[in-house]
Amino acid sequence: MNKTVKALIIVLLSILGVIVIAAIAFILFMLWASKQPVVKSGYYENTVTNMPLEQKYTNIGDFEVSSTVYKSESEEIGQFKVWYPAEMEIEDKKYPLVVMANGTGVKVSKYEAIFEHLASWGFIVIGNEDENSRTGTSSAVSLNFMLGLNEDNNSIFYGKIDTDNIGIGGHSQGGVGTINAVTAQENGKLYKAMYTASATSPYWGQDNVFGAEWRYDTSKINIPCLMVGGTGNADAGIAEDISATEGQGICPLWGMKIVYDEIPDSVCKVMARRSNVDHGDMLPLADGYMTAWFMYWLKDDEEAGEVFFGDNAEILNNSNWQDIEKNR
Repeated sequence: MNKTVKALIIVLLSILGVIVIAAIAFILFMLWASKQPVVKSGYYENTVTNMPLEQKYTNIGDFEVSSTVYKSESEEIGQFKVWYPAEMEIEDKKYPLVVMANGTGVKVSKYEAIFEHLASWGFIVIGNEDENSRTGTSSAVSLNFMLGLNEDNNSIFYGKIDTDNIGIGGHSQGGVGTINAVTAQENGKLYKAMYTASATSPYWGQDNVFGAEWRYDTSKINIPCLMVGGTGNADAGIAEDISATEGQGICPLWGMKIVYDEIPDSVCKVMARRSNVDHGDMLPLADGYMTAWFMYWLKDDEEAGEVFFGDNAEILNNSNWQDIEKNR
């Protein structure tokens, strides 16, 4: 073997070595990235607003928070994780419950900070590891699981859930899951208020797109509903209606208006879009008003209602929000 061939082999082996190292580094990076939270701890400190109530409910609440984990019998659900005010373990009182439905591929472990924040305002909050929440089934299972703990005298949640004040919320696919949990699941009648963030539009439920499991019927909603979306390209898209086959956003304005209009006028409803915010950031950046919504409906916090109701509602004068429609 001459020197030229030997040199060529060395070069090729060196290149192969670099490729292997790069591939390993990429795989390790992807494994690391897959474990990073979608919503980081302390996210609420980065929300910019000059509106007092949005600031108030964006901030962390007054309750110290504890959490606990339960294994599920369902492989899809994996486990339940529940956050709650730490005082619950010693106080003789009940707390409202909020069930959260996950977005696509976003397990509870990816946005734990949202749960902790809501619990700091005095809620019991449950999430699970289901990555396909759209039918509302896993949310129904979560609710039944918590109601079971409420009846179990060996549970720390025994007699601690205010079953007259149960809410549900979800982001993206979780918005679809929220609607279907309320309207299509047997225990949906137990919810008192609901919230959706960047729920996928009716376009995605068509047979030639994602199909029937992504459909929902908002005409069946009979509880107060806050629905929000973002104006960024991923949410808004460029398509102007359901007929367009290109440029469809996840939660476009045209879709939000259809959904809003289909909710009966007898139901209290609010629709708004967060200005200059896109799909992925709607979880943390809309959290303040989600908290206010549940504070009003589930904890009778009259001040929280000033965000949404009346001609001088804070949300109407908040530059963070646009395309607002409401019927109260």
